Amino acid sequence: MYKRDLPWRETNDPYVIWISEIVLQQTRVDQGLPYFERILEAFPTIHDLAKAPEDAVLKLWEGLGYYSRARNLHFTAKLVSDELGGHFPKTYHGLLELKGVGPYTAAAIGSMAFNLPTAAVDGNVYRVLARFGGIHSSIDETATKQVIAEFADHIIDNSKPGDHNQAMMELGATVCTPSNPQCHDCPLKENCVAHQHGTQHILPLRSKKTKVRDRFFYYKVVLMNDTVLINKRPSGDIWQGLYEFPLYESEKRLSDNEMVGLLTIKKTDSVLSISKEYKHVLSHQRIFTKFLLVKSDSFDDSNFIRVEVEKVDNFAFPKLINRYLDDQNLKVLSDD
Repeated sequence: MYKRDLPWRETNDPYVIWISEIVLQQTRVDQGLPYFERILEAFPTIHDLAKAPEDAVLKLWEGLGYYSRARNLHFTAKLVSDELGGHFPKTYHGLLELKGVGPYTAAAIGSMAFNLPTAAVDGNVYRVLARFGGIHSSIDETATKQVIAEFADHIIDNSKPGDHNQAMMELGATVCTPSNPQCHDCPLKENCVAHQHGTQHILPLRSKKTKVRDRFFYYKVVLMNDTVLINKRPSGDIWQGLYEFPLYESEKRLSDNEMVGLLTIKKTDSVLSISKEYKHVLSHQRIFTKFLLVKSDSFDDSNFIRVEVEKVDNFAFPKLINRYLDDQNLKVLSDD
């Protein structure tokens, strides 16, 4: 009744399963499915993915977020292609050594591709088993996670571990949902402690709250004839490897006059527009951004790449910048 027809369930190819698992980390199926399909269309084999430039991989990933997943995907593809002959490790611990592959992903690939009897415990499964067992300790605690993981390994169907893992994940995604769980349709309801005691709406318990940091980004979008200046974001921060415009980051929100002054507008520059404020929420940060669009006859571009406006779409930008580009037609302005 609740089983969804998904393409990675129709194969035991570890490459296809691996792609699906990396794409779906911290991503809903309906959001991730188009990316999964595009990646496999562009890179039908792991060798194709390994040979691709990183910029091409990031461009395909554009808009999906958590870009370290894409970089790890590319790194691991090169390792498997170049050092392992294109063959994924067939053991749980071998899979766990791959960059970007944690315990859950290793168990998922191992059970579905190689029939390894290791439980894949993601957020959905933690929730199902916390409710089923009536566990009232926080699932943020390492000890609680260990108890649930051991329980999951104990109950796995060793004859069909891949089917078992997918069924558990599907149960959490479609029936035992975070809010409004469909307990009347759940095959485990007769033995579920939370259902028996009416605690399914408060379990699982969580204790940790992520501290959210506010950041204020101010971009200077410099048009020079039919070109615009961009550069690649460095490592060690959000959006590593993606492109952006010249940036000034402030510790506080700036007025438009402060923004213009700090972005060092020259007398010969022509200010075309100051954008509305764009907000982008990450798991631990809120980014507030404005864009100052100027026409200029010169710019110190030693640290930037000069790109034809009509080719800007070839580069991978953070979703926030793409929202601005969707609102602002640079091509029309550069032709004026």
